Amino acid sequence: MLHTGLIACVVSTSITFNLTIAFAEPPAVPLALQVRTQAAIDKGLEFLVASQRPDGAWEAFGKSHPAITALAVKSLLQDPDYGRRHPAAKRGIDFLLRYAQPDGGVYVPGEGMRNYHTSVALMALSAAKDPTHNEIIKKAQGFLKTIQWDDGEGHETSSSFYGGQGYGQHKRPDLSNTQLMLEALQQSGLPPDDPVYRKAMIFVGRCQMLGKTNDQAFAAESADGGFIYTPARGGESKAGTEIIDDRPRLRSYGSMTYAGFKSMLYAQLDRNDIRVQRAFDWIRRHYTLSHNPNMPVAQSKQGLYYYYHVFARALDAWGEPTIIDSQGAPHRWREELCEKLISLQHEDGTWVNEEDRWYEGNPHLVTAYAILALQTALDKP
Repeated sequence: MLHTGLIACVVSTSITFNLTIAFAEPPAVPLALQVRTQAAIDKGLEFLVASQRPDGAWEAFGKSHPAITALAVKSLLQDPDYGRRHPAAKRGIDFLLRYAQPDGGVYVPGEGMRNYHTSVALMALSAAKDPTHNEIIKKAQGFLKTIQWDDGEGHETSSSFYGGQGYGQHKRPDLSNTQLMLEALQQSGLPPDDPVYRKAMIFVGRCQMLGKTNDQAFAAESADGGFIYTPARGGESKAGTEIIDDRPRLRSYGSMTYAGFKSMLYAQLDRNDIRVQRAFDWIRRHYTLSHNPNMPVAQSKQGLYYYYHVFARALDAWGEPTIIDSQGAPHRWREELCEKLISLQHEDGTWVNEEDRWYEGNPHLVTAYAILALQTALDKP
């Protein structure tokens, strides 16, 4: 965006020259850092292309796997030097399409991860921007809506399952899978007035430690504003509990709080809604890129790259270039995220989490997470 200022330059008492000068807004990331960030992305993509299997997939659990493949493919599709016509991207998409099921999902039958597989596949296919995929995208959207926990599964709005999404094989819902579904639906163009978002907000709201709006007993006296993993069956946090007023309370943590915050923005809740405001207050209190915030110290690096990815997507959805933390310090989050991820990249182009929980010891998964986060930081799709 250009801003125009009019400066009158008086050269003499009788001659005035009017000069129009255009001032450009500063880029989201300074140009020098953009260059360094793109170089890191390039190295990561080179690793992914070199490690692609002959069948077009990337490895997970010792075999070719569509979920990891979808994330790797999406990172290739979003880079201008690759895109959907690059051989690696084409092979990856072809591999994904082999798992398209008659019910509209894209998943490995029998693995019990229908939502996870379909959501990441839907994001990849949407990123390809290929009209020939429109029908499979529409069917995948419909499939995700069908397996959302609601009346069709015998759960009314009073149920702690209602509106959530689990892995997709009659497993209890959680915020991680729910936010993944909403990310996929949002990226694939499903309008925010679709009932799936309204239903999901009931579940998402029950994941927030906020007694004023959460009707679950575990949140009754909390004003924390952060999020836990699931409200189902009495509530669960992957960060465990903390002692508040001499009583144990489920502990909110970074990756789920950014996931919940992002989900509310995708559902277009008003920015002044108390749920959005308290979540943002939590983010301001716990702003950091050194670890997954508010996890116990011994677990603080677990899920770190998942956290970086959801951090980037959430703050991109929020739309502000600077976050002012609770101490009044400003953070240009895009720049800080780029610097942090550049510092963590290995010489071979990979990113790997030494705290190998949630499969973050897999360089294909973690490198894809890092690239996708950097692409978001550079204000790419």
